[in-house]
Amino acid sequence: MSAGVFMKALILVGGLGTRLRPLTINTPKAMMPVLNRPFMAHVIDHLRKHGVDEIILTRGHLAKQMESYFGDGSKLGITIRYIDESRPLGTAGGIKNCEQYLNDTFFALNGDVFSTINLTEMLKAHRGKGAVATIALTPVENPSAFGLVETESDGRIKRFIEKPKPDEMTTDMINAGCYILEPEVLGYIQHDTVTSIERETFQSLLKNHRPFYAYNDRESYWIDMGNRDKYCQLNMDMLTGRCPCPALSSGVQTGEGTVVDSSAKLEGRVVVGNNCRIGAGVTIAGPAIFGDNCTISDNSFIGNAVFWNGVKVGNNSSIDNSILADNCLVSECSRISTSALADGVFIPSSMILIDSQIWPGTILSN
Repeated sequence: MSAGVFMKALILVGGLGTRLRPLTINTPKAMMPVLNRPFMAHVIDHLRKHGVDEIILTRGHLAKQMESYFGDGSKLGITIRYIDESRPLGTAGGIKNCEQYLNDTFFALNGDVFSTINLTEMLKAHRGKGAVATIALTPVENPSAFGLVETESDGRIKRFIEKPKPDEMTTDMINAGCYILEPEVLGYIQHDTVTSIERETFQSLLKNHRPFYAYNDRESYWIDMGNRDKYCQLNMDMLTGRCPCPALSSGVQTGEGTVVDSSAKLEGRVVVGNNCRIGAGVTIAGPAIFGDNCTISDNSFIGNAVFWNGVKVGNNSSIDNSILADNCLVSECSRISTSALADGVFIPSSMILIDSQIWPGTILSN
């Protein structure tokens, strides 16, 4: 974005993160670690890259955690405002709730989505067409699982197709959850009313023949981090460089104060945070990510896993294809596979967990 051109962005992060439970019981979706940084930090980085200097975060579930981490944004050289929702208002209702701060063109983003869409070019297209709204579109392999967006040859939105039948799949382009809106759009949303921007507000724009356009982006990375599988995928995509974010300079990266025994084997792409200990005979088969203050004791195996901070694993244990949140303790000789353990879970020795979801603070026993 050219020098001197600044923008506001509103990010809708007020959801409960129900599809990510049990991980989101005590941690809001926006603060879930992705490559050892909060998910929202990556979103904000991308916005800053494209000239956004003021960000409005709508919030509900565990609202204070974001503010504690990001503050007023001054450390990032931006302004961050927090708008609380006393009750869920939907995508359009959440935007309307921030109306007093939206007196010029602004970005609006779905808080579940991470993408590298070229916002600078999207804004240029929006202004060039004199649009009141522009919606970013992205291709998907299986469009039947999404609502499709049909456009005219000039990019003007023609119609939305929810849950398309096979003969209705005329495109593979879907709503990417990234919009540029003019304040005029707020006039199509009722105050303090649960409203969907996708199903109601956008339909009103079409019905009233307002200039409403699509920005097609087939090259950028895009993911909806709405469930645990997609959360893991985003972590691994960033780790391996599939998502074009700052990637590792080498296959293995360890933080300050971390000690790795000389007999341990770290293979593939692995990130280990600060003040961790990797014991003798440990094998870590990447991709794998460890937060700060983790301990992996002797002769254990970890593969294709995401560990948050303070995770402890006893001797001779095996963990694969799993997520372990803050301060989980796995005792010796245990096996965990394709599971999600929320914060503070205790696993006793010699326990086997497969395809399990364990709620926060659970103390399991044999």
